Amino acid sequence: MSLQDQIAEYKAGFVQKAPLNVQELMKLATQNLADSGIVDKAPKVADTLPAFSLPNQNGDEVTLAALLAKGPVVVTFYRGGWCPYCNLELKAYQDQLANIKAQNATLVAITPELPDASLSTAEKNALEFEVLSDVNSAYAKSLGLVFSLPEELRPIYLSFGIDVEKHNGEGQFDLPLAATFVIAQDGTVASAFVDADYTARQEPAEIVEALKAL
Repeated sequence: MSLQDQIAEYKAGFVQKAPLNVQELMKLATQNLADSGIVDKAPKVADTLPAFSLPNQNGDEVTLAALLAKGPVVVTFYRGGWCPYCNLELKAYQDQLANIKAQNATLVAITPELPDASLSTAEKNALEFEVLSDVNSAYAKSLGLVFSLPEELRPIYLSFGIDVEKHNGEGQFDLPLAATFVIAQDGTVASAFVDADYTARQEPAEIVEALKAL
């Protein structure tokens, strides 16, 4: 089953279970985010991705420069281990990891979650690629990818058992857009997927094809 099929299946279940007013509030928030023009500010093909130095789930520092020294890099941003769409994405990318590595590329995921939470996410999904903690979303902000979870949605998330502050730190409601970039070895963006819809994710097979085209 493709990642898009898995997402569609999960969304269908959510529509059946979630109260209609909750669904409408969430749809409105997504539409407002799209209308804000935030996606237009994100890195695009041929842009140079700024350098990063971020801790992985084990506390080791990882730099973009060191990764690019070995080959192309796939950088994907996700909201947190509490996000079902993110977990579907991470598992789907794990399933394609061998094909990504076959192109001499490295895959890393970047999240605003604190290192302990990112370690839990990596273990839960049996991830064999590095998960990097972007505390306070500092790096994602430099790329123009960050928005703050609207206040009207925060109690709704809590009702779902999602405590964003527990994952990101006290007072931290900043989240990244759904975004995945294929970075050529010279540091330029070869492929860019950015969407204001938190349920949207790039099909991993498309990433493999972008790597093959380098």
